[in-house]
Amino acid sequence: MWTRQHRSRNLGRLILPSVTALFLSYFGFHAWHGEYGIYSKYTLEERTAELQKQLSTVHQQRVALETRVRLLQDGTLHRDILDEQARRALNLAHADELVILRAPAQQQ
Repeated sequence: MWTRQHRSRNLGRLILPSVTALFLSYFGFHAWHGEYGIYSKYTLEERTAELQKQLSTVHQQRVALETRVRLLQDGTLHRDILDEQARRALNLAHADELVILRAPAQQQ
């Protein structure tokens, strides 16, 4: 009968802990840096704050434009003034009109 004697190796005892450490490090890395990870959450919160600031700016601009449009309602502005401002904004004139261009006044 053949007997085989085994020498105890310490390498076998390190396999399971090393595989476990590899799995934990892999999932830990992706929990931090992954698409839905902790770092991405902070990035999304910063982006949300930035977009909220832009939204408030656009909202203020919209309110200002709505106020200007409300001032252009019939009865609050004469038609000739409205016509003049529209021509100035669009840079248009009739063929029989004389246009005098002036240099803009410089503000100090």
